[in-house]
Amino acid sequence: MTFSTADRDAMARALALAEQGLATATPNPRVGCVIVRNGAIIGEGWHRRAGEPHAEILALAAAGEAARGATAYVTLEPCAHFGRTPPCTDALIAAGLTRIVAAMEDPNPKVAGLGLDKLRAAGINVDCGLFATEAHELNIGFVSRMTRGRPWLRLKVAATLDGKTALKNGVSQWITGIEARADGHRWRARACAILTGIGTVKTDNPQLTVRDHPCERQPLRILLDSRLEVAPADRILQGAPALIVTAVTGNDARARQLAESGHNILTLPSPEGRVDLAALMRELAARELNEIHVEAGATLNGALLAAGCVDELLLYLAPMIAGETARGMFDLPALAKLDEAVRFEIRECVKAGGDLRVVARVAQQ
Repeated sequence: MTFSTADRDAMARALALAEQGLATATPNPRVGCVIVRNGAIIGEGWHRRAGEPHAEILALAAAGEAARGATAYVTLEPCAHFGRTPPCTDALIAAGLTRIVAAMEDPNPKVAGLGLDKLRAAGINVDCGLFATEAHELNIGFVSRMTRGRPWLRLKVAATLDGKTALKNGVSQWITGIEARADGHRWRARACAILTGIGTVKTDNPQLTVRDHPCERQPLRILLDSRLEVAPADRILQGAPALIVTAVTGNDARARQLAESGHNILTLPSPEGRVDLAALMRELAARELNEIHVEAGATLNGALLAAGCVDELLLYLAPMIAGETARGMFDLPALAKLDEAVRFEIRECVKAGGDLRVVARVAQQ
């Protein structure tokens, strides 16, 4: 299919609209819709949050009767099933549109082409694939959950040029500058949950909230604490309830106390007495979490990487050298040869104030 310049302009606008739901649409995908008639936009909308109208419904409402005979550009295949809201396909058909252009098919098995088929069966001209890569990237966590049964896990690290995250004595504030730290909060805001380990809680006592970026919805905070060592006064337990993942089984007094304080306890022991990370990924997907943002220490970072849970590395590099005795990014077993190393593909390398932001993805084997 060859798309026109007008098609591309309209879909680019729909993608820009969809991005407005970056921090709010979860667990639903981020979707934008633009309705065009005679070369002019007559209606547009984007999905704000679950339970509220989908992008197509908002765009149709804005277009009104003028939608009859028009073209709708939508960043994801319109739904054909009843979820929290009725099917968008029914509304598009009833509105009398003559053409639908979708960026990509919906990976949700409840849709997965059924929406496009239903529109075609109603006599509507349907084209799919315009800016599919961009639409996929916008919803990479949703796609991961639907196709792999696990969230997209993004691991954030702030380090020196020689790959150190803290001095030998544990001091790490602040390796990066204010601009990089604010940028890190922007990435926190888009995540469904922020995950850390008990080691980081003991060392840094973080809040793990979004503060340096506008955010209507605070991500869920997840603490991996195999032996339930978290203290009631720790900042991660203040405010909204946290999800505490442990390997402690049985009727444990500490678990009861945390649960009585409003926190959620999830027990997922591995044979080694630690948290089963693979089982955790499946459980987080079952809880409809699309993107997980990790801010942890070398031990948990290494464990997640070794378990194959890491998809993307968000690395902030500060122009300084900390030396050999400082703490590294990943605690991993010694390698015998470089072929055993986990390899990444660099996706982005840009300045963040005086620091460098690198986005890299685990290379596909």
